[in-house]
Amino acid sequence: MGVYMKNISYMVDRILSMNILGIFDVANKVHKKTKRNRIILIIDIIWCGLRHMAGYVDYLIFEMYNLNEYQRSTVMTRGRNNAYVRELNNPKYNYMFESKKDFHTLYNDLVKREWLSLEDASFDDFEKFVNGKKDFFAKPNRGTCGHGIEKINVSDYEDIYTLWYHLHDRKCTLVEETIIQHPTLKHLHPHSINTIRFVTILHNNNVHIVSAYLRIGNNRIVDNFNSGGMVVPIDLKTGFIHDVAIDKAGNYYQHHPLTNTRIQGFQIPCWEESLELVTEAAKRVDQIRLVGWDVGISENGPLLVEANQYPGHDIYQLPLHTPKKIGMLPVFQEIIKLK
Repeated sequence: MGVYMKNISYMVDRILSMNILGIFDVANKVHKKTKRNRIILIIDIIWCGLRHMAGYVDYLIFEMYNLNEYQRSTVMTRGRNNAYVRELNNPKYNYMFESKKDFHTLYNDLVKREWLSLEDASFDDFEKFVNGKKDFFAKPNRGTCGHGIEKINVSDYEDIYTLWYHLHDRKCTLVEETIIQHPTLKHLHPHSINTIRFVTILHNNNVHIVSAYLRIGNNRIVDNFNSGGMVVPIDLKTGFIHDVAIDKAGNYYQHHPLTNTRIQGFQIPCWEESLELVTEAAKRVDQIRLVGWDVGISENGPLLVEANQYPGHDIYQLPLHTPKKIGMLPVFQEIIKLK
């Protein structure tokens, strides 16, 4: 009786913690798309939250309304992803990835470009950094999804003092030299560094590469999926792209709309070197064992752009790229099955 009451209490707590307005909004969107009954959809969204730890956004973007219960059980939902993060990552070491300054310090040899933290630097240090550069990138020390990143054209500013104060006012305290992108990837989209998002798990001193996706910009200086970019899976063995890309609005791209470069059939350059880079990176902090790495390919080879100790679970199991309707959870479970 006690266990039964605990289960009931857990279910009530979960229901009360749900965003009811968000659930109704998703039910309306799915109704417009499928013409299914709204009440049944609301019940189904709540069920997926209770049974599969799926948020209402999961229900929408993974099209869980089109999945049977077995297929739903394979989806890496928000709750399941959180459970893996809790199991594999010690939050005491999150700062190494949340702070770009700390990350660049730890992975300086893999970042492979000049950078400077304005939190510690003097004006003279900054002047030396800027000297000889036409442009560079400035970022907030903390932040995700490309928010707050600026490409700085030095000639746009009256003098170095003006630029110095502008960056401090904008809290863009991490400055980096501009990456000269590999010509193959530049031909695909020249306005951003088109990064590879690798997800790795370090388990029993072995690095497992769970997935790799190419993130492609779309007429902006960032390539993030949540900032207008598009994503497409990469074959882990070959670095070849078999699929079409998709953006968050659900638009499909066989060719890039700006450059007309073909995405489906694209070969990632320096693939073996990229695998070696991310494998080396994943071994460095064994207290953070589940990581999403953003790797850029420069004219001199692969380098680390940044990393995330809380890798998003959205881009690597989108319906377009999972025609068999099987999610990523079995891949994780094959490496490490949570108790």
